[in-house]
Amino acid sequence: MEKAIVEVSYSGKNYGAHLPELPGCVTTGSSLDEIVRNVNEIVPFHLDGMREDGDAVPAPFDGEYEFEYRLTTEALLHAYSGVFTKAALSRITGINERQLWHYEAGIRKPRPAQRKRIEDGLHKLAAQLLSITL
Repeated sequence: MEKAIVEVSYSGKNYGAHLPELPGCVTTGSSLDEIVRNVNEIVPFHLDGMREDGDAVPAPFDGEYEFEYRLTTEALLHAYSGVFTKAALSRITGINERQLWHYEAGIRKPRPAQRKRIEDGLHKLAAQLLSITL
């Protein structure tokens, strides 16, 4: 099964998403759930239109595909701000709370090393949670 990349960003009060391999296929939404619903709806519609117009369909969409969502740091922090406090994220990532606020607000963009620290911290937490049996 092929992976179709969906790049998600956050600006102002909305998320925006586009698929780099499907130019012109974009959507916005007020939540990540809405983005996922929209992408699941618009991609087949977009592909049908391409086929009707005789356009070549990009390789990932020739057969079965699944979406891989890639969020900007700002989008990730905003999406989970109701789940993780900045203090908790600071403990998980080792990044100062104030810096995390700046990243979420879009005041500052994290360097690649900072993005990696956030990703690694969240992946470590996820691995720990997945190892729990109740």
